[in-house]
Amino acid sequence: MSVNATKNYYEILGVSTDATAAEIKSAYRKLARKYHPDINKSPEAINIFKDITEAYETLYDTQKREQYNILKGFFKNEKTTTSPKTAEENYKNTQAKSQNYSQSSTQQNSNNTKTNQTKEPKKNRNSIFKIFKYWSAKFKKNKRAKENTKPQKGETITTDVTITPEEVITGSKRIIHVLTTQTCPTCHGHRFINGGKCSHCNGSGEISKRKKITVTIPKGIKEGTKLRLKNEGGSGKNGGPNGDLYIIIKIETKTKINFDKLNIYYNVPISPVEAALGEEIKIPTFDGTIKLKLPPNTSSGQKFRIAKQGIKKNGKIGDLIITVSIEFSHDLSEDEIKLYKKLKNLSTDDMRKNLMNEN
Repeated sequence: MSVNATKNYYEILGVSTDATAAEIKSAYRKLARKYHPDINKSPEAINIFKDITEAYETLYDTQKREQYNILKGFFKNEKTTTSPKTAEENYKNTQAKSQNYSQSSTQQNSNNTKTNQTKEPKKNRNSIFKIFKYWSAKFKKNKRAKENTKPQKGETITTDVTITPEEVITGSKRIIHVLTTQTCPTCHGHRFINGGKCSHCNGSGEISKRKKITVTIPKGIKEGTKLRLKNEGGSGKNGGPNGDLYIIIKIETKTKINFDKLNIYYNVPISPVEAALGEEIKIPTFDGTIKLKLPPNTSSGQKFRIAKQGIKKNGKIGDLIITVSIEFSHDLSEDEIKLYKKLKNLSTDDMRKNLMNEN
């Protein structure tokens, strides 16, 4: 069936130009029940039924409706509607318009032949313009539809995770919560339902959802390492794969422990007595405790290397490098203060005598 651009199919069915397919079908059924020749025996019922059937078959078919809208110039959402009960009036108006048009055409043909000849080229130009506009709009729509149905990989998500020095040495498992984007389960990404915006996703076609993921932190991991979790990112579209999740590792800096490859650097405080006399001290580690023998007259900042006490990875073991710092208690007893006074009187060293001579 060819599209008839001389009739207003929307007025015939009594619907607006942006009516949904469901609304068009509902309007047609109501009018068909009223004007079907088997029910309505009036002389005009047959022609009215033909008109509403023609209008329905054009507007319910997406391709025919698009062609009809372009030919009629319905490019905007016009809210004009006609009540279904006026379908008979619409038919009579159409018939009257056709008769007036025929009479007017006869008169113009007899009296204004020259005028019609001069207007014909303009009419042809308008027809060509409408055809061009129709196919241009159709091409753009098909292109968008093709792009929208093409499988697309989901969004790549990147997040930071801060771990402790203990986790660097022993490894660990972390549970993290990631905000991901997923296809709306209500409209399935189409954004609209029954001609209106999807209320679940507000017309975006997507929803945000927090996902709980368990991440394995391997032993000896370095600052800035990027862990990739495949398919744990945003949901894919149109059957496309999910995106990936990248986790960037940060290590706590406010600590006495640092790392360099497989070696562990540990800052350990000692007392003035331990530094002066030398003593075996116990140092807590993540695997228990280790013993370190301090020699007499140990200096603040002095380093001690303990082999095979670092990070274990790929069959290799690093070292534990301890730097001692002499620290004084801020809560000395009276006896301790008396002893420090006695040491002061006994000491003959001037610790700053060569300060100005040092380069």
